[in-house]
Amino acid sequence: MPKVVILGFPNVGKSTLFNRLLRQKRALVHSLPGMTRDSVSAVCTAGRRRFDLVDTGGVPDARGEPLSEKIKETSWKAAGKADVLLFVLDGRRGLSPAEEDLYRTLRKTGKRLLVAVNKIDFEARTPDLSDFYRLGEKRMYFVSAEHNINISELAEAVAEALPGGGEAPTEEESRPLRIAIVGRINVGKSSLVNRLCGEDRFIVSELPGTTRDCAEAVIRSGEKSYVLVDTAGIRKLVKVSDERESASVIKAKKTIPRADVVCLVLDAAEFCTRQDAAIARLAFDSGKPLVIVLNKWDLVREEAVTLAEAKKLVFSRLDFVNYAPVLTASALTGKRVTQIFDLAEKVYQAGRKRIGTALLNKFLASATAARPPVSKTGKPLKIRYMTQTGILPPTFMLFTNARVSFSPAYEKQLIQKLREAFDLRGTPIRLIPRSGKS
Repeated sequence: MPKVVILGFPNVGKSTLFNRLLRQKRALVHSLPGMTRDSVSAVCTAGRRRFDLVDTGGVPDARGEPLSEKIKETSWKAAGKADVLLFVLDGRRGLSPAEEDLYRTLRKTGKRLLVAVNKIDFEARTPDLSDFYRLGEKRMYFVSAEHNINISELAEAVAEALPGGGEAPTEEESRPLRIAIVGRINVGKSSLVNRLCGEDRFIVSELPGTTRDCAEAVIRSGEKSYVLVDTAGIRKLVKVSDERESASVIKAKKTIPRADVVCLVLDAAEFCTRQDAAIARLAFDSGKPLVIVLNKWDLVREEAVTLAEAKKLVFSRLDFVNYAPVLTASALTGKRVTQIFDLAEKVYQAGRKRIGTALLNKFLASATAARPPVSKTGKPLKIRYMTQTGILPPTFMLFTNARVSFSPAYEKQLIQKLREAFDLRGTPIRLIPRSGKS
């Protein structure tokens, strides 16, 4: 697809414009500068044209930002791959000499360049815009991303500037599998995504909270496409003092229910913590298929700890997600990293599996004969029949002879038998008991 990259100084409204062009809130927006660090991309459609829209961090000036050089490097790398550059200026504060220099630098790239002057919110109070004409640009677009002023005109201009190709997708086209890479801070999520991408797409640093927004990468492996979502490290909000990091944590949590598959990354040198368990609980509650990756396995002597022992230790803390496959990997060396794609495909297909009622009731007869059902009060129950009512997660309704729930132990055992009988590895399973009398 053609690529359109949004560039500009911090706090000119690049992320707001990115969201407005996408017609959805994909990039984090905050009044404080420096919210965007990694380049955030998404597929955007304007008319019948489809393109990859990229939001970058503040370039070239990011004062007070500890990762300013890496942010600039990432932004320029994205610009180097662009077909169209969208240079955003702040209409409220006028044109600075540094922005003039940046404009001239962008012109020298030879790429198609569009200039958008943002924050032109109220026509009655339009600021003096003569400053911006110093650039000598024949056509500029005066817009308000926040109030949706002249955005359609800008979108049309972007579509016209695109090179050939990039037709909008049809409904028949396959949708990439969306994998959310989640975990607490500094477990190596961005390094893992970079390794899967085959390049340094996202900023990696030992500084806690490096990733702020949920950055996406669309990649292809074999015949399949994937969207990898690199999320901010999730920790308790009471321990977060920076407003921007608080927004990042909230966004990361919201990403989990929107994913097709959740990939929980643990640090092999220090698993499992309470926060790991809290994040695993978010994945379980979402109903999404789950893969657990023990990253930094290069730091573990494999002869000292076997995979079976590692699994046992993981599930001693995370027993409620013991259905998830566990993969030992190293983002640093690349060992076993690409197996994440295979596991993600398998658990996703398991979560989508539909089982016929006849097969389910044959299974039920065998399972209840081996161990009769028991209610949570300890009394015997009779399950008349069962049927599947949903997928992602697989959900089954069981009609019983009383208005009571199963005992937790019995429900856990029945779910395990279901998982083994129908190969539902990697996905949570929901059982809904219902009285046949109702």
